[in-house]
Amino acid sequence: MELYALEGYQNVSITDLQNALDMGRGTLYYYFKDQDELFLNCMETYFLEPKQRALCSVKDNVTFEQMIEAMMSYLHSLEEALMTFEDKRINTSNVNNLMFTAYSRFPALHRKAQRLALKEVELWRKAIHNDQRAGIIRFGIDVDMIALMCAHIKNSYDSGLGQTQMDFTLLEKSYLSFYNLLKNE
Repeated sequence: MELYALEGYQNVSITDLQNALDMGRGTLYYYFKDQDELFLNCMETYFLEPKQRALCSVKDNVTFEQMIEAMMSYLHSLEEALMTFEDKRINTSNVNNLMFTAYSRFPALHRKAQRLALKEVELWRKAIHNDQRAGIIRFGIDVDMIALMCAHIKNSYDSGLGQTQMDFTLLEKSYLSFYNLLKNE
């Protein structure tokens, strides 16, 4: 994954993978039928599975604050994965580029990511409805639009801002500020 993040999918050869994995070509092909399968496995392991675990940990009676915690947990798992890379030039921009490449090159992977995104929006809806019933979030808001905006907070976060890594404290503050705008006064 580190090699893909640093060099980009299209610039990594089977020989590069053999060297990075310290594995013979035959052994590599024993575990993966081709480079695409290895790449897809990396993308699912590093990006889709952590999000799926975070979303599956959420219960039907989820609150807005619990959704924030689930999303932050997911993002911290991505951050931890980035921190395992030896090459510190790899940052969230490399990863975003890699994800874009993966989703454009492999439609099935993109469909899986879309299903997870839809599940996330649905969980935000549940959280908003649950907090409305509890009297925390006011009624009269467009729940569908607010749920989409909650997912968009994370998805559109500008990791630039003069930094190479995402500032998760700023992202969490964004969620909490948005939540405060929705609350009953």
